[in-house]
Amino acid sequence: MTREIKLTEIDDFLGGTIQELVRKTTLKWDALTNLATPVVTDNLRGSWQTDIGKYKGTITTNVEYAEPVIYGTSLPPSWQGQFRTRQQTIKGFPELQAKQLTSQYIPNELKKINRRG
Repeated sequence: MTREIKLTEIDDFLGGTIQELVRKTTLKWDALTNLATPVVTDNLRGSWQTDIGKYKGTITTNVEYAEPVIYGTSLPPSWQGQFRTRQQTIKGFPELQAKQLTSQYIPNELKKINRRG
C-alpha cells in the first residue's frame, strides 16, 4: 500500500523519522561501545555519555586514558610502544561499530519505522 503525504507534511514526516533514527542509533552505539570497552577499571566503561540532539547523536568519554585503550594512540610509556589490553581490544572499535550501524542497523531500523508509519 502506498502512503500519501501532502507536500506540506513532508518536513514533519521526515523530521520525525530522522529524529527517531538518530535516537535509536545513538543508544545502540552507546550499548555496543559499553560492551566493547575493556574493563581496566569501571571508570572507562561507565564513563560513556550520550548526547542526542534533533539530528545528531554523539557518544563521548572524558577519561584520560581512553585514547590509548580505544584507539591505540598516545600510548603511555609503560606500554613500550605496543598497543595491548587484557581483553584483546580492537583498535578503533567505535569507528568499526559506526560502519556496521551505517551498513546494517540504520537501514533495518528505517524499514521498521517506515512500516509503522
